[in-house]
Amino acid sequence: MSATTLSTSAPERTPTPAPVRTDEGRIGLRANFRHIGALVRRNALQIKQDPESMFDVLLMPVIFTLLFVYVFGGSVGASLGGNRDAYVNYVIPGLMAMMGMNIAMAVGTGMNDDFRKGVMDRFRTMPIARSSVLIAKIVVEIGRMLVATAILLGMGFLLGMEIKTSVLDLAGAVGLSLAFGASLMWIFILLGLTMKTAQAVQGVAMLVLMPLQFGSSIFAPPSTMPGWLQTFTDYNPLSNLADAARGLINGGPVAHSVWMTLAWAAGITVVTAPLAVAKFRKKS
Repeated sequence: MSATTLSTSAPERTPTPAPVRTDEGRIGLRANFRHIGALVRRNALQIKQDPESMFDVLLMPVIFTLLFVYVFGGSVGASLGGNRDAYVNYVIPGLMAMMGMNIAMAVGTGMNDDFRKGVMDRFRTMPIARSSVLIAKIVVEIGRMLVATAILLGMGFLLGMEIKTSVLDLAGAVGLSLAFGASLMWIFILLGLTMKTAQAVQGVAMLVLMPLQFGSSIFAPPSTMPGWLQTFTDYNPLSNLADAARGLINGGPVAHSVWMTLAWAAGITVVTAPLAVAKFRKKS
């Protein structure tokens, strides 16, 4: 007669999924920088794998420069008391502001696209600060903006633009345009997180971009505009940036325009960055 030994074992425990960390206060500053660096590298590798994503940065400065210089250069240059060469020195600093805004719009459509493709679902399982995802994207887009600005200035020099101040002043104009462009990216990130499709983001963005760009001092002096439009132009942040960059490159008073541009950049960032991070945390 054989005895059967019954072994009792503890009930099998179902593994509990790791909780998603949403408290960014527990993530140290060094870890935040490490996360941002890793995400910047990821975004840069995406550009390397998809070179076509750089077409807008490489071609937009060339097309816009040739278009505006050779279409408006003769008439607007004459109103400036010169010729097409005078218009080159006028419009190139203004186009620096335009480049930043157009590239910032691409950030919003890209963010919306990443959510639709499920890329952000992987980030929600990682113990990283939500803000690091957005900051890394902005850092990479600032790099793209710097490339576009370099091409724009190269086109300007080929068409006869002159630096009437110094190289340091030119660097200041570039830095100012990058700072303002980075602040605009928070607006378009928030828009990309709010709208349902990338097409909707682009449509709403164009409704904002067109009045701001053409109702400014980017392409023509405000003195030729009606009084009501001059008032709008005076308060347009793109006019402040264009005038500041123009003064830094061509010489002239720049203090008011520079401080107004910095104030706009700081105000936009302070208001929209927390909203974008909060929306990103809630959406992801």
